[in-house]
This record gives sequence, C-alpha cells and structure tokens, in this order.
Amino acid sequence: MVLSIYNHKMKDLKYEKTLAAKDAVKYLCNGQIVGLGSGSSAYIAIAEIGELVKNGLDIKGVPTSEKTRELAESLNIPLLKIEDVDSIDITIDGADEFTADLQLIKGGGSFLLKEKVVASLSKQEIIITDSTKKVEFLGKFTVPIEVIPYAQNYVLAQITKLNGSGKIRLVDGKPLITEQGNVLIDGDFGLIQDPALLADQLTRIVGVVEHGLFIDIATTVIMGVDDTTETFTKP
Repeated sequence: MVLSIYNHKMKDLKYEKTLAAKDAVKYLCNGQIVGLGSGSSAYIAIAEIGELVKNGLDIKGVPTSEKTRELAESLNIPLLKIEDVDSIDITIDGADEFTADLQLIKGGGSFLLKEKVVASLSKQEIIITDSTKKVEFLGKFTVPIEVIPYAQNYVLAQITKLNGSGKIRLVDGKPLITEQGNVLIDGDFGLIQDPALLADQLTRIVGVVEHGLFIDIATTVIMGVDDTTETFTKP
C-alpha cells in the first residue's frame, strides 16, 4: 500500500511537469534557436518539442548534455553546436528549487556547467517544475559545485570556511565525473538567506569551475500545480 501511494504521488508530479512543459513550448515559434535543458522536466519538454517539429515547427536546438543531444536526435530535432551560436532565443529547462523572485538551484543531474552556459546565452530562460520545487529560501536541496579534481580538497576546506559542508558526489562508490572531466561537490549551507552573496563567494574559490546557484538568469518559471499551472515572471 505504501508503495502504491508513493507511485501515485510520483505520477502526479510527472503530470505537473507535463502541464508545465506544454505551457512552456507555447513560447516557441519558427526560426528560433532553442536551448534544450537536461533532467526529467526538460526531457518532457523535449518530447513536446519533438512533436511540434514533427508537425512542422522550424527550430534548431542547442543541447545542454550528451543525453539531451541523444534524445533530441532520436526525435529528429535539428541541432546546432554551442560554438556555432552567438545567442539563443529561448531555453526550456528544469530546476531543483526556485524562489518567487526566480533564483534557482540547478545541477542535481550533474549538467550545471553546460546548462549555465546555454542559459547565459539565452534571451529567455523558461524553467518548468512540479509544485514541490517552490521554496521560500533556497538550500534544502544542496548546491552542486563543479570543481577540478586537483582542487577538490582545497574547495572542501573553503566551503567549511563559508559555514557550509561539502561531500564529493559518488556513483557506485566512485566520484562522479562530469562531461568536462570534473568532480561535483554537493554543498550544504542550510537555508540560504542571500543567494547572490553565496554565489559570488563560491565563484571566487580557486578551483571552482561553476556552481548551481542560478542568480538573475531565469525570466519565467512555469510550475505545474495539480491540474493547472502557475507562472512566475521576473520582478
């Protein structure tokens, strides 16, 4: 019984993400360059985009991970390499947490570096989520921090100096290696009162390549709630 209730809950959250994705793709139009996010929410949106392309939508996608690229190719979505674009019209991606003023934590899927590059090139960054992702303060979800392996112990020590704690993310008992050959540290800073300050502090640590605090990057968040959606826009 407990398992069936859990599955029902998960199914509802997927439905909320699907509703959000369907709303997000309404922003697309012919001729756009579209950033394709990574993670469970983004993959639902990519499936929706694939259907639109099948029915005649003329866009080109820029993937944020190899898994995204493979999914897009399987759906016959035309793709561009990141080095071949100067700007991106719109990106649709997910988030691990967001606040009402559109500050985000991303990177639970380990693709935060490419996601932030694509987001930074985007004129619009649309985030789709289920109703569990909205929080008053960021920080219940840990902050992913991508670090060059040589500096991992130094970075862990610096995180401690910021009154946080960090753990190297493991897969099958071994450090997860990102697509760029780096390791991820999941940083726990408790509830974050000033995300912009923490983002700046993390950026200043030598050896940190990028972190999962997305500050003033999202322009819109579309959140599925039961059988409808709620949209948050940049203040």
